[in-house]
Amino acid sequence: MSVLNTILLILWFISAIGTILLVLMHSGKGTGISDMIASSVYNAQAGTGVLEKNLDRLTLIFSLVFVGITVVFMITYPLGTIGF
Repeated sequence: MSVLNTILLILWFISAIGTILLVLMHSGKGTGISDMIASSVYNAQAGTGVLEKNLDRLTLIFSLVFVGITVVFMITYPLGTIGF
């Protein structure tokens, strides 16, 4: 494995964990039964602020980095080399 692939593997792992954490930090925007029950408890305008917009941008950036590195891995890893 080359140095580039090692660096990309570390960035790939960080972007995967970051994407998961950022998605979990988003406020719920569902229209299901749980949203109808909880609508009286939570404010409907809770997720429209600057923080939510920045969270959307960060989530998009992390997910694009993850997808981009995945595409690079598809090109740079020859078949049958993982695990050897």
